[in-house]
Amino acid sequence: MRSRVLNGAVAAVVAAAGLVAAASQQQASATPPGSKDVTATLFQWNWNSVAKACTDQLGPAGYGYVEVSPATENIQGGQWWTAYQPVSYKLQNRLGSESDFKNMVAACHSAGVKVVADAVINHMSSGSGTGTGGTAYSKYNYPGYYQDQDFHSCRTNISNYADRSNVQNCELVGLADLDTGSDYVRSTIAAYMNHLIALGVDGFRVDAAKHIAASDLAAIKSKLTNPGIYWAQEVIYGSGEAVQPTEYTGTGDVDEFQGAFDLKRIFGSEKLSSLSQWGASWGAGYLSSDKARTFVDNWDTERNGSTLNYKSNATYTLANVFVLAWPYGSPNVYSGYEFSDNDAGPPNNGQVNSCYSDGWKCQHAWPQISNMVGFRNAVSGTAVTNWWDNGNNAIAFGRGSKGFVAINHESGSLTQTFTTSLPAGTYCDVQHSGAPYTVGSDGKFTATIGSNDAVALYAGSCSATGSTSGTTTGGSTTGGSTTGGSTTGGSTTGGTNPTAGASFAVNATTAWGQNIYVVGDVPALGGWNTAGALPMSSAAYPVWKLDVSLPAGTSFQYKYIRKDSSGNVTWESGGNRTATVPASGNVSLNDTWRA
Repeated sequence: MRSRVLNGAVAAVVAAAGLVAAASQQQASATPPGSKDVTATLFQWNWNSVAKACTDQLGPAGYGYVEVSPATENIQGGQWWTAYQPVSYKLQNRLGSESDFKNMVAACHSAGVKVVADAVINHMSSGSGTGTGGTAYSKYNYPGYYQDQDFHSCRTNISNYADRSNVQNCELVGLADLDTGSDYVRSTIAAYMNHLIALGVDGFRVDAAKHIAASDLAAIKSKLTNPGIYWAQEVIYGSGEAVQPTEYTGTGDVDEFQGAFDLKRIFGSEKLSSLSQWGASWGAGYLSSDKARTFVDNWDTERNGSTLNYKSNATYTLANVFVLAWPYGSPNVYSGYEFSDNDAGPPNNGQVNSCYSDGWKCQHAWPQISNMVGFRNAVSGTAVTNWWDNGNNAIAFGRGSKGFVAINHESGSLTQTFTTSLPAGTYCDVQHSGAPYTVGSDGKFTATIGSNDAVALYAGSCSATGSTSGTTTGGSTTGGSTTGGSTTGGSTTGGTNPTAGASFAVNATTAWGQNIYVVGDVPALGGWNTAGALPMSSAAYPVWKLDVSLPAGTSFQYKYIRKDSSGNVTWESGGNRTATVPASGNVSLNDTWRA
């Protein structure tokens, strides 16, 4: 954390000193265990909204963890970063009460999702006032917790990252820096964490860990009722700096910032073909896979521009697809809200009435991202096989004999026959509503992939997403259904404007397992048969897109439909839409779903 935008802060919900109740449920290990190692960070969601997301989205999608924002009492103010200036360890702020928090943890556990609490333990506030729970405080004096002697004697801002003492003993942007070398301070912090463990928390993300000596963190963790609890630490790599991420792997995982920085560079301006060895072998700033928590962005980096963010549109989506498909680290999917003011707090004080409304982006639920969580769970434990690239921005690779993914970040569509290690059979593309592909006895299949789009197949995917009707062979389809952008009676390219035809775009929100299709009165649009409707790409969610080749001058009618994983169909309301392909070029259709 080097600016007012506090990197990765988490609520230090420090319980009353001396509380050491043991948690009743099984705890996580130092590295996310088993096949469900994906975390969703629901930034500034209140506890009731997190509970609903666990039940409706995270559990069904296969997420293993949800990371929640700070729960402690903090300074008052509308900005998001007020949550990262604790004034007591009461569990009371705009996101909810202790009772709300406890109920949220129980709901997430019922959905099969473990809870990681962001813990702010490096510092307290930068000023004086009354907190969100009614506590009167002043800097260096927090009644019931800390007084002047509990803070480091350096009372100036950090100014030299090449000086370890300056980084770990001075103040981060004016925040009162706790003396974590003190046994009293360690015990008070541990009491707070033990309170959260007693409420069912399965792990912690330690905010500003770089500014706490690794030995101090180890001493604090040793005081926990479960010293082996899952533990992730925010330590940003900086070349030549005194404090490095590798120092912290003895106590748990570390957020892999360098990986996120490099993904922005590669997806933004370089070649995806360079990703064939992405991971620890890349050297400085990279950690071993079992200690790295990978991500595309978080609330700090999306605001300071050091990584991709939701404003990067399909590029952002594809980067998340890659991270979830690639066997390096344990992925953390960030889910926040729209912003133009970098300081702006959460819409509705953290209440999410529905995704994609009031500014909530819900990246964790974007179909092309959430469906990759199931992919990752299915291919867990397998190595990369059958790497392919075009020397530029189209890549593909397998995960043993269990899965295969292809990503096209070129400006035009790609048609390619891929060699895989998949057993012969039919697989459903989880990037496109379960569109089926058949892998032959030689392990090959052919796909046409639109610009900025992807195909992802894995064993069991058809039962997970539902399949479309028709039989598929080598990437072509009979019976009117589609296979990843290749359709009989007209061709689709999923993202590249055809020479002549229609470019469909519709703003439509969906629940987990639902996808948007277009259907119309001409054969290329399924002839009003919903089984032949064309699946649209959600790479720019909530806008769904599809380009369809049609003869110049063709007049047609069309509507959008929503399908769920069981094949149930919901038509949009209103009359048939109409359009005509011009004599040259294509007709661009920008629509909004009619409820």
